[in-house]
Amino acid sequence: MKSEIIVDKIVTGPFQENTFVLRSAESGFTLIIDPGDDESQIINFIKSKDLKPLAILNTHAHLDHIGAVSILQKLFSVPFYLHKDEKMILDQYEESCKLFELPPKEKPKVDVWLSDDKKITFKDFTIKIINTPGHTPGGVCYEVGKHVFVGDTLFKGSVGRTDLPGGNWDNLKNSLSHLVNTVNHEKIIHSGHGEDTKLKHELMSNPFLTSI
Repeated sequence: MKSEIIVDKIVTGPFQENTFVLRSAESGFTLIIDPGDDESQIINFIKSKDLKPLAILNTHAHLDHIGAVSILQKLFSVPFYLHKDEKMILDQYEESCKLFELPPKEKPKVDVWLSDDKKITFKDFTIKIINTPGHTPGGVCYEVGKHVFVGDTLFKGSVGRTDLPGGNWDNLKNSLSHLVNTVNHEKIIHSGHGEDTKLKHELMSNPFLTSI
């Protein structure tokens, strides 16, 4: 019998970005998804629960999603996973910080570049990687049990913007269709900003999905 997966959300930084901490109820093994900022808050939570981080997984590399990666990566000695097509976004980190008048932190170094839809396993976790470019060139979603972490591909009532460098609306539309056709509509959608939702709700009320 698989251990129950508990998902905790920590809202970080000036963009109110959602950092997710997935933990096994039985073992305490943990995955960190999109640690955007406020690293001390994330560290304190992990230590308070006596958790055992295994890896950091990012849906994409925008500045509000990667600010805490480097510090957590070093402190917990865990690898950082990112899609290979996000390299251009990651390389623009310092420039993006200047654009938003924010002080840049250390740019993280990627340990594992992801390349395509596949499954990866960390101890108690089996993760299906779903390629969803559009908001950024190498955006991905992570499906873990009944949970799907979609970054800024999809929000409750909206979708990710495509007017930033590397964004592409046609690609995002295709990615949204891909999500609708491959993910169980009852699974919990965890977005990079805002509240959780489900595809069954978005297909009825999200103007960007009602036409799919």
